[in-house]
Amino acid sequence: MCAESLLKDIENCRKEMVELAAKTSLSNQRVVDISTRLDHLLNKYYHLSS
Repeated sequence: MCAESLLKDIENCRKEMVELAAKTSLSNQRVVDISTRLDHLLNKYYHLSS
């Protein structure tokens, strides 16, 4: 996976999480799941760019 593609995935995931959290709450299970997915994407990006 290239860094550019990963950055797009990170931004889309972040956007989805923020929008859902605004409609529900930060403790909503779907928000937590998306946050976990975002963490994984950020870790991938960190390791790719190191």
